[in-house]
Amino acid sequence: MNTSHIYLQVQKALNHYIENGQFTFTVALSGGVDSVVLLQIMHGLKEQWPQLNLSAIYVNHGLSDNAHYWQQFCQARCEQLSIYFKAAHVIIKQQSRTSIEAQAREARYQALDEYSPSDSVILLGQHLNDQVETFLLRLKRGSGLKGLGAMQQTRVLESGRECYRPLLAVKRSEIEAFAQQFNISHITDESNANEHFDRNFLRQQIVPKLAERFTGFEQCTARSIELLQQQQALLDEYTQQDLAQCVNQHQALNIQNMAHYSAIRIANVLRAWLALFSHTMPSQKQLTQIMSQAIHAQADAQIKIELSDGQIRRHQGLLYFVQPKPLAVNIEQVISNELVLSDGKKLSCQQGVGIRAPKTDEQVSVRFNCNSARIKPLKKPGSNTLKHWFKDAKVAPWLRADIPLIFYNDELVQVVGYFVSDNHKDEHGVIWEYKL
Repeated sequence: MNTSHIYLQVQKALNHYIENGQFTFTVALSGGVDSVVLLQIMHGLKEQWPQLNLSAIYVNHGLSDNAHYWQQFCQARCEQLSIYFKAAHVIIKQQSRTSIEAQAREARYQALDEYSPSDSVILLGQHLNDQVETFLLRLKRGSGLKGLGAMQQTRVLESGRECYRPLLAVKRSEIEAFAQQFNISHITDESNANEHFDRNFLRQQIVPKLAERFTGFEQCTARSIELLQQQQALLDEYTQQDLAQCVNQHQALNIQNMAHYSAIRIANVLRAWLALFSHTMPSQKQLTQIMSQAIHAQADAQIKIELSDGQIRRHQGLLYFVQPKPLAVNIEQVISNELVLSDGKKLSCQQGVGIRAPKTDEQVSVRFNCNSARIKPLKKPGSNTLKHWFKDAKVAPWLRADIPLIFYNDELVQVVGYFVSDNHKDEHGVIWEYKL
Protein backbone atom coordinates (compact mmCIF):
# COMPACT_ATOMS: atom_id res chain seq x y z
CA MET A 1 0.00 0.00 0.00
CA ASN A 2 1.38 3.40 -0.98
CA THR A 3 1.36 5.55 2.16
CA SER A 4 3.19 8.66 0.87
CA HIS A 5 -0.11 10.37 0.10
CA ILE A 6 -0.86 10.58 3.84
CA TYR A 7 2.13 12.89 4.26
CA LEU A 8 0.96 14.94 1.27
CA GLN A 9 -2.61 14.99 2.65
CA VAL A 10 -1.48 16.55 5.93
CA GLN A 11 0.82 18.96 4.11
CA LYS A 12 -2.01 20.10 1.84
CA ALA A 13 -4.48 20.32 4.75
CA LEU A 14 -2.18 22.65 6.69
CA ASN A 15 -1.21 24.86 3.75
CA HIS A 16 -3.92 27.43 4.47
CA TYR A 17 -2.49 27.95 7.97
CA ILE A 18 1.09 28.25 6.70
CA GLU A 19 0.07 30.71 3.97
CA ASN A 20 -1.50 32.89 6.68
CA GLY A 21 1.62 32.84 8.85
CA GLN A 22 0.42 30.25 11.40
CA PHE A 23 3.37 28.00 12.29
CA THR A 24 2.55 26.97 15.88
CA PHE A 25 0.79 23.62 16.31
CA THR A 26 0.04 21.29 19.21
CA VAL A 27 -0.64 17.60 18.55
CA ALA A 28 -3.26 16.02 20.83
CA LEU A 29 -1.22 12.90 21.56
CA SER A 30 -2.98 9.84 22.98
CA GLY A 31 -0.34 7.28 22.07
CA GLY A 32 -2.71 5.57 19.63
CA VAL A 33 -1.63 4.92 16.07
CA ASP A 34 -3.47 7.90 14.55
CA SER A 35 -2.01 10.57 16.85
CA VAL A 36 1.49 9.00 16.82
CA VAL A 37 1.53 8.95 13.02
CA LEU A 38 0.29 12.56 12.95
CA LEU A 39 3.12 13.52 15.32
CA GLN A 40 5.65 11.78 13.06
CA ILE A 41 4.34 13.54 9.95
CA MET A 42 4.42 16.94 11.67
CA HIS A 43 8.01 16.24 12.72
CA GLY A 44 8.83 15.47 9.09
CA LEU A 45 7.21 18.70 7.91
CA LYS A 46 9.69 20.69 10.00
CA GLU A 47 12.24 20.00 7.28
CA GLN A 48 10.00 21.75 4.76
CA TRP A 49 8.85 24.46 7.18
CA PRO A 50 11.85 25.12 9.52
CA GLN A 51 9.88 27.83 11.35
CA LEU A 52 7.36 25.22 12.48
CA ASN A 53 6.84 25.42 16.26
CA LEU A 54 5.61 22.01 17.39
CA SER A 55 4.47 20.66 20.75
CA ALA A 56 2.38 17.74 22.01
CA ILE A 57 0.00 17.26 24.90
CA TYR A 58 -1.28 14.08 26.51
CA VAL A 59 -4.53 14.27 28.50
CA ASN A 60 -4.58 11.73 31.33
CA HIS A 61 -8.20 10.94 32.24
CA GLY A 62 -7.19 8.31 34.79
CA LEU A 63 -9.92 6.01 33.43
CA SER A 64 -7.50 3.19 32.62
CA ASP A 65 -4.95 1.45 34.83
CA ASN A 66 -2.52 1.90 31.93
CA ALA A 67 -2.96 5.69 31.67
CA HIS A 68 0.35 6.39 33.42
CA TYR A 69 2.19 4.00 31.10
CA TRP A 70 0.63 5.68 28.05
CA GLN A 71 1.74 9.06 29.36
CA GLN A 72 5.30 7.77 29.76
CA PHE A 73 5.19 6.34 26.22
CA CYS A 74 4.05 9.69 24.76
CA GLN A 75 6.69 11.60 26.70
CA ALA A 76 9.45 9.22 25.54
CA ARG A 77 8.29 9.49 21.94
CA CYS A 78 8.41 13.29 22.07
CA GLU A 79 11.88 13.19 23.64
CA GLN A 80 13.09 11.00 20.75
CA LEU A 81 11.80 13.58 18.26
CA SER A 82 12.90 16.62 20.35
CA ILE A 83 9.29 17.85 20.57
CA TYR A 84 8.09 19.75 23.64
CA PHE A 85 5.72 17.56 25.68
CA LYS A 86 3.06 18.41 28.27
CA ALA A 87 0.83 16.09 30.30
CA ALA A 88 -2.52 17.30 31.61
CA HIS A 89 -4.42 15.43 34.33
CA VAL A 90 -8.21 15.67 34.49
CA ILE A 91 -10.76 14.20 36.87
CA ILE A 92 -13.99 12.78 35.45
CA LYS A 93 -16.97 12.91 37.82
CA GLN A 94 -19.84 10.70 36.75
CA GLN A 95 -22.98 12.70 35.97
CA SER A 96 -26.49 11.43 35.40
CA ARG A 97 -27.84 11.29 31.84
CA THR A 98 -24.37 11.89 30.37
CA SER A 99 -22.11 9.06 29.17
CA ILE A 100 -18.63 8.72 30.60
CA GLU A 101 -17.27 8.95 27.04
CA ALA A 102 -18.97 12.32 26.47
CA GLN A 103 -17.69 13.67 29.79
CA ALA A 104 -14.15 12.47 29.04
CA ARG A 105 -14.31 14.06 25.59
CA GLU A 106 -15.37 17.47 26.94
CA ALA A 107 -12.76 17.31 29.72
CA ARG A 108 -10.14 16.50 27.09
CA TYR A 109 -11.02 19.53 24.97
CA GLN A 110 -10.92 21.79 28.03
CA ALA A 111 -7.51 20.46 29.00
CA LEU A 112 -6.15 20.77 25.47
CA ASP A 113 -7.31 24.37 25.37
CA GLU A 114 -5.93 25.21 28.80
CA TYR A 115 -2.50 23.62 28.55
CA SER A 116 -1.58 24.12 24.88
CA PRO A 117 0.48 27.20 23.95
CA SER A 118 -1.94 30.12 23.62
CA ASP A 119 -1.11 30.84 19.97
CA SER A 120 -1.19 27.24 18.72
CA VAL A 121 -3.69 25.37 16.58
CA ILE A 122 -4.54 22.00 18.16
CA LEU A 123 -4.21 19.08 15.75
CA LEU A 124 -6.52 16.10 16.30
CA GLY A 125 -5.92 12.62 14.93
CA GLN A 126 -9.48 11.63 13.94
CA HIS A 127 -9.59 9.90 10.57
CA LEU A 128 -12.09 8.76 7.94
CA ASN A 129 -13.25 5.68 9.87
CA ASP A 130 -13.89 7.82 12.96
CA GLN A 131 -16.02 10.05 10.74
CA VAL A 132 -18.04 7.11 9.38
CA GLU A 133 -18.60 5.76 12.90
CA THR A 134 -19.75 9.17 14.11
CA PHE A 135 -22.19 9.40 11.21
CA LEU A 136 -23.68 5.98 12.04
CA LEU A 137 -23.93 6.83 15.75
CA ARG A 138 -25.80 10.05 14.90
CA LEU A 139 -28.02 8.10 12.48
CA LYS A 140 -28.86 5.66 15.25
CA ARG A 141 -29.88 8.55 17.51
CA GLY A 142 -32.20 10.03 14.89
CA SER A 143 -30.10 13.16 14.39
CA GLY A 144 -31.05 15.84 11.88
CA LEU A 145 -29.04 17.55 9.18
CA LYS A 146 -26.45 19.11 11.50
CA GLY A 147 -25.89 15.92 13.50
CA LEU A 148 -25.51 13.77 10.39
CA GLY A 149 -22.84 16.20 9.23
CA ALA A 150 -20.67 14.41 11.83
CA MET A 151 -17.27 16.01 12.51
CA GLN A 152 -16.17 19.23 10.86
CA GLN A 153 -12.54 19.44 9.83
CA THR A 154 -12.24 22.55 12.01
CA ARG A 155 -13.70 22.83 15.49
CA VAL A 156 -13.69 26.17 17.29
CA LEU A 157 -13.65 25.93 21.08
CA GLU A 158 -15.51 28.37 23.34
CA SER A 159 -12.28 30.30 23.87
CA GLY A 160 -12.02 30.87 20.12
CA ARG A 161 -9.10 28.48 19.70
CA GLU A 162 -9.13 26.26 16.60
CA CYS A 163 -8.84 22.48 16.59
CA TYR A 164 -8.05 20.96 13.21
CA ARG A 165 -8.32 17.40 11.86
CA PRO A 166 -5.82 16.96 9.00
CA LEU A 167 -6.37 13.15 8.75
CA LEU A 168 -10.14 13.26 8.32
CA ALA A 169 -9.97 12.01 4.72
CA VAL A 170 -7.51 9.18 5.50
CA LYS A 171 -8.62 5.62 6.29
CA ARG A 172 -7.50 3.82 9.45
CA SER A 173 -5.93 1.03 7.40
CA GLU A 174 -3.74 3.57 5.59
CA ILE A 175 -2.58 5.08 8.89
CA GLU A 176 -1.76 1.63 10.26
CA ALA A 177 0.16 0.80 7.06
CA PHE A 178 2.14 4.04 7.43
CA ALA A 179 3.07 3.11 11.01
CA GLN A 180 4.13 -0.38 9.91
CA GLN A 181 6.16 0.86 6.93
CA PHE A 182 8.17 3.30 9.05
CA ASN A 183 8.26 1.07 12.15
CA ILE A 184 6.42 3.60 14.32
CA SER A 185 5.44 2.07 17.65
CA HIS A 186 2.16 2.97 19.36
CA ILE A 187 -0.06 1.82 22.21
CA THR A 188 -3.48 0.13 22.05
CA ASP A 189 -6.24 1.15 24.43
CA GLU A 190 -7.68 -2.07 25.86
CA SER A 191 -11.14 -0.47 26.02
CA ASN A 192 -11.21 -0.41 22.19
CA ALA A 193 -11.98 -4.14 22.29
CA ASN A 194 -15.05 -3.69 24.50
CA GLU A 195 -18.08 -3.95 22.21
CA HIS A 196 -20.32 -2.74 25.01
CA PHE A 197 -19.43 0.70 23.67
CA ASP A 198 -21.46 1.49 20.55
CA ARG A 199 -18.51 2.95 18.66
CA ASN A 200 -16.42 -0.17 19.20
CA PHE A 201 -19.31 -2.37 18.06
CA LEU A 202 -19.63 -0.37 14.85
CA ARG A 203 -15.86 -0.37 14.37
CA GLN A 204 -15.43 -4.12 14.74
CA GLN A 205 -18.72 -5.62 13.58
CA ILE A 206 -20.55 -3.27 11.23
CA VAL A 207 -18.25 -0.96 9.25
CA PRO A 208 -15.89 -3.74 8.08
CA LYS A 209 -18.84 -5.72 6.68
CA LEU A 210 -20.24 -2.66 4.94
CA ALA A 211 -16.81 -1.85 3.47
CA GLU A 212 -16.41 -5.45 2.30
CA ARG A 213 -19.86 -5.54 0.72
CA PHE A 214 -19.84 -2.05 -0.83
CA THR A 215 -16.63 -0.96 -2.56
CA GLY A 216 -15.55 2.52 -1.46
CA PHE A 217 -18.13 2.63 1.32
CA GLU A 218 -16.06 4.91 3.59
CA GLN A 219 -15.31 7.41 0.82
CA CYS A 220 -18.93 7.46 -0.33
CA THR A 221 -20.11 8.06 3.23
CA ALA A 222 -17.56 10.87 3.55
CA ARG A 223 -18.90 12.43 0.34
CA SER A 224 -22.46 12.32 1.71
CA ILE A 225 -21.24 13.90 4.96
CA GLU A 226 -19.54 16.68 3.02
CA LEU A 227 -22.77 17.37 1.10
CA LEU A 228 -24.73 17.45 4.37
CA GLN A 229 -22.22 19.92 5.81
CA GLN A 230 -22.58 22.15 2.73
CA GLN A 231 -26.37 22.07 2.99
CA GLN A 232 -26.15 22.90 6.70
CA ALA A 233 -23.85 25.84 5.92
CA LEU A 234 -26.37 27.14 3.37
CA LEU A 235 -29.21 26.72 5.85
CA ASP A 236 -27.16 28.57 8.48
CA GLU A 237 -26.85 31.57 6.14
CA TYR A 238 -30.63 31.82 5.72
CA THR A 239 -31.17 31.13 9.43
CA GLN A 240 -28.93 34.04 10.43
CA GLN A 241 -30.88 36.33 8.09
CA ASP A 242 -34.16 35.24 9.74
CA LEU A 243 -32.65 35.64 13.20
CA ALA A 244 -31.46 39.17 12.43
CA GLN A 245 -35.02 40.09 11.43
CA CYS A 246 -36.54 38.69 14.63
CA VAL A 247 -34.09 39.50 17.46
CA ASN A 248 -33.76 42.94 19.05
CA GLN A 249 -30.74 44.56 20.71
CA HIS A 250 -31.56 42.82 24.00
CA GLN A 251 -31.54 39.40 22.27
CA ALA A 252 -35.28 39.04 22.77
CA LEU A 253 -37.23 37.28 20.02
CA ASN A 254 -40.01 39.29 18.35
CA ILE A 255 -43.00 36.98 17.87
CA GLN A 256 -44.82 39.25 15.41
CA ASN A 257 -41.82 39.43 13.07
CA MET A 258 -41.97 35.70 12.40
CA ALA A 259 -45.74 35.27 12.52
CA HIS A 260 -45.89 34.76 8.74
CA TYR A 261 -43.20 32.04 8.76
CA SER A 262 -44.07 28.39 8.26
CA ALA A 263 -43.98 26.11 11.29
CA ILE A 264 -40.66 24.50 10.33
CA ARG A 265 -39.13 27.92 9.71
CA ILE A 266 -40.29 29.17 13.12
CA ALA A 267 -38.83 26.04 14.74
CA ASN A 268 -35.55 26.68 12.95
CA VAL A 269 -35.39 30.30 14.18
CA LEU A 270 -36.22 29.15 17.71
CA ARG A 271 -33.32 26.69 17.72
CA ALA A 272 -30.94 29.35 16.39
CA TRP A 273 -32.15 31.83 19.02
CA LEU A 274 -31.75 29.31 21.88
CA ALA A 275 -28.23 28.52 20.63
CA LEU A 276 -27.30 32.10 21.58
CA PHE A 277 -27.70 31.11 25.24
CA SER A 278 -27.33 27.35 25.55
CA HIS A 279 -25.44 24.40 24.06
CA THR A 280 -28.34 22.09 24.95
CA MET A 281 -31.11 22.10 22.38
CA PRO A 282 -34.71 21.38 23.42
CA SER A 283 -36.28 18.05 22.59
CA GLN A 284 -38.94 17.88 19.90
CA LYS A 285 -41.57 17.77 22.65
CA GLN A 286 -40.16 20.90 24.30
CA LEU A 287 -39.96 22.67 20.95
CA THR A 288 -43.63 21.89 20.30
CA GLN A 289 -44.45 23.26 23.76
CA ILE A 290 -42.55 26.47 23.06
CA MET A 291 -44.34 26.98 19.77
CA SER A 292 -47.82 26.28 21.16
CA GLN A 293 -47.46 28.17 24.45
CA ALA A 294 -45.02 30.95 23.70
CA ILE A 295 -45.66 31.65 20.03
CA HIS A 296 -49.36 30.97 19.57
CA ALA A 297 -50.69 31.91 23.03
CA GLN A 298 -52.86 34.95 23.65
CA ALA A 299 -50.98 38.24 23.68
CA ASP A 300 -51.38 38.82 27.43
CA ALA A 301 -50.59 35.23 28.50
CA GLN A 302 -47.95 34.77 31.21
CA ILE A 303 -45.56 32.15 29.85
CA LYS A 304 -42.74 30.36 31.71
CA ILE A 305 -41.24 27.29 30.07
CA GLU A 306 -38.47 25.53 32.00
CA LEU A 307 -35.47 24.22 30.07
CA SER A 308 -32.31 22.57 31.39
CA ASP A 309 -30.34 25.79 31.91
CA GLY A 310 -32.93 28.56 31.85
CA GLN A 311 -36.50 29.68 31.26
CA ILE A 312 -38.35 31.01 28.25
CA ARG A 313 -40.54 33.96 29.25
CA ARG A 314 -42.90 36.09 27.21
CA HIS A 315 -43.52 39.82 27.68
CA GLN A 316 -45.00 42.47 25.39
CA GLY A 317 -44.82 40.26 22.31
CA LEU A 318 -41.19 39.26 22.95
CA LEU A 319 -39.62 36.00 24.07
CA TYR A 320 -36.77 36.19 26.57
CA PHE A 321 -34.34 33.50 27.65
CA VAL A 322 -33.92 33.96 31.40
CA GLN A 323 -30.97 32.27 33.10
CA PRO A 324 -30.67 31.90 36.88
CA LYS A 325 -28.20 34.30 38.45
CA PRO A 326 -27.43 35.61 41.94
CA LEU A 327 -29.20 38.68 43.29
CA ALA A 328 -27.45 41.98 42.63
CA VAL A 329 -25.51 43.37 45.60
CA ASN A 330 -26.17 46.89 46.88
CA ILE A 331 -23.39 49.47 47.14
CA GLU A 332 -24.33 51.36 50.28
CA GLN A 333 -21.76 54.13 50.01
CA VAL A 334 -20.61 55.39 46.62
CA ILE A 335 -17.25 57.18 46.78
CA SER A 336 -16.26 57.01 43.10
CA ASN A 337 -17.66 58.06 39.73
CA GLU A 338 -16.77 54.63 38.30
CA LEU A 339 -18.46 51.53 39.75
CA VAL A 340 -18.29 47.81 39.02
CA LEU A 341 -21.53 46.04 39.89
CA SER A 342 -21.72 42.48 41.23
CA ASP A 343 -22.72 41.16 37.79
CA GLY A 344 -19.62 42.69 36.21
CA LYS A 345 -21.38 45.62 34.52
CA LYS A 346 -19.90 49.07 34.99
CA LEU A 347 -21.58 52.33 35.93
CA SER A 348 -20.16 55.77 35.26
CA CYS A 349 -21.29 59.16 36.60
CA GLN A 350 -21.06 61.79 33.86
CA GLN A 351 -21.61 65.56 33.83
CA GLY A 352 -24.70 66.63 31.88
CA VAL A 353 -28.47 66.80 31.83
CA GLY A 354 -29.79 64.64 34.65
CA ILE A 355 -30.02 65.04 38.42
CA ARG A 356 -28.39 67.57 40.66
CA ALA A 357 -25.15 66.61 42.37
CA PRO A 358 -25.60 65.28 45.93
CA LYS A 359 -25.37 67.69 48.81
CA THR A 360 -22.69 67.33 51.45
CA ASP A 361 -25.12 65.70 53.89
CA GLU A 362 -26.48 63.22 51.30
CA GLN A 363 -24.97 59.73 51.03
CA VAL A 364 -25.09 58.21 47.54
CA SER A 365 -25.91 54.50 47.23
CA VAL A 366 -26.78 52.02 44.49
CA ARG A 367 -29.59 49.64 45.37
CA PHE A 368 -31.62 46.98 43.61
CA ASN A 369 -35.08 45.45 43.75
CA CYS A 370 -36.78 48.30 45.67
CA ASN A 371 -40.21 48.06 44.06
CA SER A 372 -41.97 49.98 46.82
CA ALA A 373 -39.67 53.03 46.57
CA ARG A 374 -41.49 56.10 45.22
CA ILE A 375 -40.36 58.54 42.56
CA LYS A 376 -41.88 61.20 40.30
CA PRO A 377 -40.15 60.65 36.94
CA LEU A 378 -39.41 63.63 34.75
CA LYS A 379 -42.40 64.45 32.50
CA LYS A 380 -44.63 61.91 34.29
CA PRO A 381 -47.84 62.75 36.21
CA GLY A 382 -47.39 62.51 39.96
CA SER A 383 -45.37 60.31 42.30
CA ASN A 384 -45.83 56.55 42.42
CA THR A 385 -44.03 53.32 43.29
CA LEU A 386 -41.20 51.96 41.20
CA LYS A 387 -43.34 48.88 40.51
CA HIS A 388 -45.96 51.15 38.92
CA TRP A 389 -43.42 52.96 36.73
CA PHE A 390 -41.75 49.72 35.61
CA LYS A 391 -45.13 48.42 34.52
CA ASP A 392 -45.85 51.72 32.79
CA ALA A 393 -42.52 51.47 30.95
CA LYS A 394 -43.31 47.83 30.03
CA VAL A 395 -40.16 46.49 31.69
CA ALA A 396 -40.29 42.68 31.96
CA PRO A 397 -40.69 41.57 35.62
CA TRP A 398 -37.55 39.38 35.62
CA LEU A 399 -35.40 42.31 34.43
CA ARG A 400 -36.41 44.73 37.16
CA ALA A 401 -34.30 43.31 39.99
CA ASP A 402 -31.07 43.94 38.03
CA ILE A 403 -31.71 47.64 37.24
CA PRO A 404 -29.46 49.95 39.33
CA LEU A 405 -31.30 52.51 41.46
CA ILE A 406 -29.47 55.66 42.59
CA PHE A 407 -30.41 56.93 46.06
CA TYR A 408 -29.50 60.11 47.90
CA ASN A 409 -29.86 58.96 51.50
CA ASP A 410 -33.17 57.07 51.29
CA GLU A 411 -34.63 59.05 48.39
CA LEU A 412 -34.73 57.47 44.91
CA VAL A 413 -33.33 59.99 42.41
CA GLN A 414 -32.57 57.95 39.27
CA VAL A 415 -33.48 54.61 37.69
CA VAL A 416 -30.47 53.93 35.47
CA GLY A 417 -31.40 53.62 31.83
CA TYR A 418 -35.03 54.65 32.36
CA PHE A 419 -35.82 57.89 34.19
CA VAL A 420 -34.67 60.54 36.64
CA SER A 421 -36.49 62.25 39.48
CA ASP A 422 -38.37 65.39 38.48
CA ASN A 423 -37.67 66.77 41.97
CA HIS A 424 -33.90 66.45 41.42
CA LYS A 425 -33.59 67.42 37.75
CA ASP A 426 -30.69 69.62 36.72
CA GLU A 427 -29.65 70.56 33.19
CA HIS A 428 -26.08 71.02 34.43
CA GLY A 429 -26.03 68.12 36.83
CA VAL A 430 -24.89 64.48 36.66
CA ILE A 431 -26.27 61.30 35.10
CA TRP A 432 -25.39 57.68 35.90
CA GLU A 433 -24.99 55.48 32.80
CA TYR A 434 -23.79 52.04 31.88
CA LYS A 435 -20.19 52.12 30.71
CA LEU A 436 -19.39 49.92 27.70
